[in-house]
Amino acid sequence: MTEFTTVAYRRDGHVAHVELARPEVLNAMNLRMHAELGQIWDDVEADNGIRLVVLSGRGGRAFSVGQDLKELAERDGRGAGRSSFGSAGRLGYPRITERFSFPTPILAKVSGYALGGGFELALAADIVIASSDAEFGLTEARLGLIPGAGGVFRLPRQAPYRIAMGHLLTGRRMSARRAAELGLVNEVVEPQDLDGCVDGWIADVLACAPLSLRAIKEAAAASLTDPLPVAFARTYHWESLRMRSADAEEGPRAFAQRRAPIWTGR
Repeated sequence: MTEFTTVAYRRDGHVAHVELARPEVLNAMNLRMHAELGQIWDDVEADNGIRLVVLSGRGGRAFSVGQDLKELAERDGRGAGRSSFGSAGRLGYPRITERFSFPTPILAKVSGYALGGGFELALAADIVIASSDAEFGLTEARLGLIPGAGGVFRLPRQAPYRIAMGHLLTGRRMSARRAAELGLVNEVVEPQDLDGCVDGWIADVLACAPLSLRAIKEAAAASLTDPLPVAFARTYHWESLRMRSADAEEGPRAFAQRRAPIWTGR
């Protein structure tokens, strides 16, 4: 496996653990981290044996404070730092925030600061578990920037419009508890309980059939803005696979036999 310097990546059974690993700068994301994350997302996407990604930040002080602004200022000085919407064409390694058909569920484990691009990573996740000391914010407007890695689009879709605009247009931050009130976080726990809580969520996800997980994620994401009849009428690749799968037979069989199912992902 490729050796990374800004991200720690390991696989534990069916779970991929991805840890942003620049704690000395609060896990700010520089170009190297984006490139390494791009390789990791490629690897996960190609591996059907991975059923869940757990994304976290090293050090406890921050999940991520977003873009490495010192690097950006240096690149601006060279005339190479201007940003734009999207990264696929500009950087060559599309961020997870722009991989709209990424099939594997992502759980964001957030402690400390999740600001700018760090908050955008959380907004792109499927499940967010936060420590009570977590703090979220899209502060780009205060820096002459824009939350172009999805924040300007996702926050108004995931929170009430005026609440979202209030944060986007002021750069104000919100606590983990407030984020949970707005439905942006699934669960908030004390820092010492974060690992155990995440382990419980991992166990619950892995208890589900892998093809069902992928079909559910694809269907939910693809139909998010569809009228209900259109959503029902869609044919989803993963749902077609699930209906014909051995796991679709194993689930009811295991229930009838009062035992835990044995998923094969086939």
